Amino acid sequence: MTRIVHSRSELAAARAAMTGTVAVVPTMGALHDGHRANIRRAREAADAVIVTVFVNPLQFRPGEDLDRYPRTLEADAAVCEEEGVDLVFAPSEREMYPEGRDGLTTVHAGPGGDILEGASRPGFFTGVLTVVAKLFALTRPDLACFGEKDFQQLAMVRRMVRDLDMGVEILSVPTDREADGLARSSRNVYLSDIERAAALAIPHALRAAQDSTDPLAAAEKVLDAEPGLEVDYIAVRSPELGPAPEQGPARLLIAARAGTTRLIDNAPVSIGASMIGDPDA
Repeated sequence: MTRIVHSRSELAAARAAMTGTVAVVPTMGALHDGHRANIRRAREAADAVIVTVFVNPLQFRPGEDLDRYPRTLEADAAVCEEEGVDLVFAPSEREMYPEGRDGLTTVHAGPGGDILEGASRPGFFTGVLTVVAKLFALTRPDLACFGEKDFQQLAMVRRMVRDLDMGVEILSVPTDREADGLARSSRNVYLSDIERAAALAIPHALRAAQDSTDPLAAAEKVLDAEPGLEVDYIAVRSPELGPAPEQGPARLLIAARAGTTRLIDNAPVSIGASMIGDPDA
């Protein structure tokens, strides 16, 4: 049976009772099938699984959707129960940041935090890495699972773990998609039918990119043809998010708005050769 705790002391006691390897799956709640995939990967890889549920205010800028972000702890607990999670840690903001956010010591994201999502949302990765570092310190996991949909986040967490010698193995989980190809996201619930139809240009662009020797041009052509989508950025980078190679494996990343909802997605591509198949093959 899944146990739910809200305080550091309860977490510490529950963690001390765990034996064997422990995996953590950090989330902001509103769990969907993408989160289930992360949990299942953790379940396969470790003896015990902790899921954290915390809507982290540090990674929201003024005017973003912090206040309306879905908070569904009861439903999230039911998902965790179904997936055999051992422990859910669902702290309050005060529990996570007992001295408040002002003057808080944070994790600087480095140069990688200034590109793509970091350029569009300054300070975002400082917020992400700070809360992940705190969650790692509190849960003391052997490994952690992150989805590839947030590919830059995955890369940044891996870099932080290496640079700060955290000793946590980071496992990636392929992007889980809905039947129409849209990447699963807690923000998909905001989309109207018309906005969702426009949003489908994103996975269509990724597929076109994989079928092309010039993935950026192929993806841009698809996105330009969808007037209901406002593109924030589209970029090709190396698999480690460095500059794009002249030839060979790369990653195509897209961020765009359908209405007021901002969506991100990505897929592996190959420059100079097509990669026919699923966007996350």
